[in-house]
Amino acid sequence: MLIQALLLIAIVAVVILLGRSSKNVKHMAFRRLFLLAFAAAAVFAILFPHVLTQLAQLFGVGRGADLLLYALVVAFVGSLAMQSRRATELGRMITLNTRRLAILEAETELGLNSATRSPSAPVRPSPSAGA
Repeated sequence: MLIQALLLIAIVAVVILLGRSSKNVKHMAFRRLFLLAFAAAAVFAILFPHVLTQLAQLFGVGRGADLLLYALVVAFVGSLAMQSRRATELGRMITLNTRRLAILEAETELGLNSATRSPSAPVRPSPSAGA
């Protein structure tokens, strides 16, 4: 059926788009435009439900409500994937910042400053650090 092919293509598109870097400004703009398009389509479906039913029948789906359900499933899976990716990125950032903070605190306790220490000089613990 045509709707099955379109849903598979939509899922592949979501996976490909979410696989790209989220630090890119164009990617963020695309996400915002997609959200606006989704909102506009939702408003259109609410205001003109008969058009949604005609569109569903064009794609081989019996009712407009079924077509809407399929679209919402794709949007939900995309949202889950995006949230998972965001959580992974935040976890990486927290790990990196925690490591930086631990190094900074260790340098402070030892009376060292990363700006004054030469890169080749070993870090030696102070005599009170072992007690």
